[in-house]
Amino acid sequence: MKILSTYLLVFCCVPFAFSQAGHIMQGVGAVNMSMGGAATAQPIDISGAMHWNPASLTAFDHAQLRADIGLFFSSPELRSTVPETDGNGQPTGNFFSGVTEDDRGVSPLPAIAFVTGAGESKHHFGFSAFGISGFGVTFPESTTNPINMPQSMGGFGRVESDYSLLQFGVTYAYEINPEFSVGIQPNFNYASLELWPNPTANPTQAGYPSTDKASAFGFGAQFGLFYDSGKGFKAGTSYKTTQRFGEFELDNTYLDGSQATSTFTIDYPAIWSLGLGYSLGYFDLALDYRLVNYENTEGFKARGWTPNATVAGFGWDNVNIISAGMQYKRFHKVPIRLGYTYSSNPISSEMAFFNIPSTAIIKNAFQLGVGVSAGEHFQIDGVFHFGFSGDATAGPVYSPQLIGDIPPYGAVPGSEVSYEMTTSMLMVGAQYRW
Repeated sequence: MKILSTYLLVFCCVPFAFSQAGHIMQGVGAVNMSMGGAATAQPIDISGAMHWNPASLTAFDHAQLRADIGLFFSSPELRSTVPETDGNGQPTGNFFSGVTEDDRGVSPLPAIAFVTGAGESKHHFGFSAFGISGFGVTFPESTTNPINMPQSMGGFGRVESDYSLLQFGVTYAYEINPEFSVGIQPNFNYASLELWPNPTANPTQAGYPSTDKASAFGFGAQFGLFYDSGKGFKAGTSYKTTQRFGEFELDNTYLDGSQATSTFTIDYPAIWSLGLGYSLGYFDLALDYRLVNYENTEGFKARGWTPNATVAGFGWDNVNIISAGMQYKRFHKVPIRLGYTYSSNPISSEMAFFNIPSTAIIKNAFQLGVGVSAGEHFQIDGVFHFGFSGDATAGPVYSPQLIGDIPPYGAVPGSEVSYEMTTSMLMVGAQYRW
């Protein structure tokens, strides 16, 4: 119990940032991550089951406790090009370009889940705490990359962001008959946000301010259906409602030392998942499709500038996700897992400039995992992840001073900002079954 309480203390205190499919995690825990996040119809472990389809919790009859921790590494690059001007502000025909590499370092990814023993009962209960969402970058101030030039020279200066979302869930699943199950999961959420600079605050003659870390609480729910034919074929679907948050109250400090307060709201988008699973002999196969509804989510649906030259929102498109996984159990007590995740890019070329603080978008991700059972009750799992963004996200640099001449956002002629990245991760987890 002391070990568990220590893990929970660390879990609630660490700042984690992990962006894969939009700003949401593609999976939770070492097992679900190694399956590419696919679990809506193939409940391999309790963490993946509770996160993607609460109804599938009926697949577990014994009490289980699971804890996972991962180390996530990313290497985003931020590039920009702007036209050079003479002393009268006229273009010279030359261009100034540069690149800045992120120096954020490692981000921890925690997950913990517990399922009560159901035995012969049709009622199943579970409890979970997952880090399900995040983004974060650290691009140092630079005099060789125009976008990271000091604000006094027309750039953003140092660009640093840290957003994370911790979700607590209470899961209830009911086994209607041996084939059909239904489930519900109320969600309680805690999120933190820090921005440097904060483009959602009103700029002054000193530019945009930086913020202290702020927090907000939210709530929502998830509903699921699960079908298990008993002959290998499985199907499932779930709907996670929008997780609605209160406002972040941001305490801003400007470069001249002045201070002001602003507010910003970021909800978590609704997600519809549809999954198929098949188990035969040594193989467990899983395939999921998800639709992430960013276009109707506060903080993501608004786009562009406000009349005060603040950023209205991220302006993200909806995201389509395909997750596929395979578990091979030929080797005694040593299952091997392969996973793949595809995610469409929510950031259009038109919105690239407004999303510099949230550049961690991964189009393709590959996972390789393995489990080792030590007796009937204890199991250790591990996974290695590698992802890349594919083509760079790119678009023009905007200036609110040019909106009148070049609507709607004031694109600087001949300019471009772009970013791309690769990610890697090592995660380990342990499971105890009573």
